[in-house]
Amino acid sequence: SLPADVLHFIPNLQNLTRLADASPETVMAEIARSPLRAMAPEIPEPEEVPNSAQALPTVTAHGMGDSCFEPGMASITRGIAKKTGSYARCVPTAGNIITDTIDGFLKNMDSSVEYFAAKIRSDPELKGGFNAVGFSQGNSLIRGYIQKYNDPPVHSFLSVHGTVMGVSQLPGCFEQGKPLGLICKALAEVLGDLAYLPFAQSLLFQADYYREPQKVSSSAYLKRSQIGHWNNEDPKSANTTYKANFGKTQKFAMVKALQDSMVYPNEGEWWGSFADGSYTEVLPMKQTKFYREDLFGLKTADEAGKIHYETTPGDHLQFTAAELYGWVQKYFMDEAAMLIV
Repeated sequence: SLPADVLHFIPNLQNLTRLADASPETVMAEIARSPLRAMAPEIPEPEEVPNSAQALPTVTAHGMGDSCFEPGMASITRGIAKKTGSYARCVPTAGNIITDTIDGFLKNMDSSVEYFAAKIRSDPELKGGFNAVGFSQGNSLIRGYIQKYNDPPVHSFLSVHGTVMGVSQLPGCFEQGKPLGLICKALAEVLGDLAYLPFAQSLLFQADYYREPQKVSSSAYLKRSQIGHWNNEDPKSANTTYKANFGKTQKFAMVKALQDSMVYPNEGEWWGSFADGSYTEVLPMKQTKFYREDLFGLKTADEAGKIHYETTPGDHLQFTAAELYGWVQKYFMDEAAMLIV
């Protein structure tokens, strides 16, 4: 239970959590109406047959408000399996379409990574390592798995419009002429002064990767923020295992949506961020403290030639089947062919 003075400020989050227990179908309907729903598109299967060089298996991870059990993620996972000629699996963070979708909001980031890792590590098809493709928030799962576990290892990580460096606002909530729905109201209550309180970090996935530039030096952020811990931002609690595990992945292919209205700033999709204390100065990866101080292994990975960049011209999760299969060919298959030769 939460203190009364906290409960006073979060009536919508209280309502959301109660509804998730009492009437999950109602919460699903709220999510379906929310502009924050990051749904992967349905795509056709590829026409070409893979050559004899099989790629590693592939794990896919879905975005906020989406699910492995939705038609879009199912089609993407099937298509990648056909493209690579190898096993592919979408790994959820709960057991069915309702819980998997709701837990994209109401299961915290570290707990979601634990569930994700347990499913991966119990799958014999993945025991020799795998490639991973994330969409939107699903990339936070894959980043967390890499840093906390990476056993079996992610060989190549394809991040499509990913929240790998978190977000500093949720601009997608605000639609001209439309009132905020329950999901946006609940997040708006928390993503601000309350974001780094224990209850927020323990409950809300989005609070765990929320980086408010003007608060990232605060004791609350450094002590409690889950993404702050992943970034090794507090020298007193830096985890060398996170950096060592990051180094076990051989390739990071980062896809940025040039008109992204969901991930803010979208430079985060390329490992960039706002400068600490600023909502106007956006730093590319090499100018961030994470890179310059090599806090979790970005600089080491870059100097080893592991980080690659792609773009799409439109908004969040707007990509074509040809683009996706092209990235899969380039980052998962071409190297496999070279290894066979």
